[in-house]
Amino acid sequence: MLVGVTLILLAGTLMVAGIVDFARTVSGSVAGAATNLLDRVLLVLILVEIVHTVVLSLRAHRLIAQPFIVVGLVAVIRRILFVLSSPQPPATSELALLIAMVVAFVAGLIAVSRFERRRDGDTL
Repeated sequence: MLVGVTLILLAGTLMVAGIVDFARTVSGSVAGAATNLLDRVLLVLILVEIVHTVVLSLRAHRLIAQPFIVVGLVAVIRRILFVLSSPQPPATSELALLIAMVVAFVAGLIAVSRFERRRDGDTL
């Protein structure tokens, strides 16, 4: 419970700080300010998804894998946006690794979804 409240307070603080930073820096470069705000929003989404996953796992008394995979996917997409928005050209190897991680997370999400459907008795 305490961890969830702490994560929610952290997410709220990050969101407010992101909006304040956006308002301060929007007069300079809109693209830079928007990128920083998007980075903060994605980080807040990651925190909210972690809280949601923990709550679901505690209610079901079992670990639910799909939300964790989604958190990983959002984190990788956040990193891709950060790498692509930096003034330096991205390293090809880093970009290739990030794209491979996206593919792996999507494949894992599909596999877990199919496994859950089979376990629940649904047909494909």
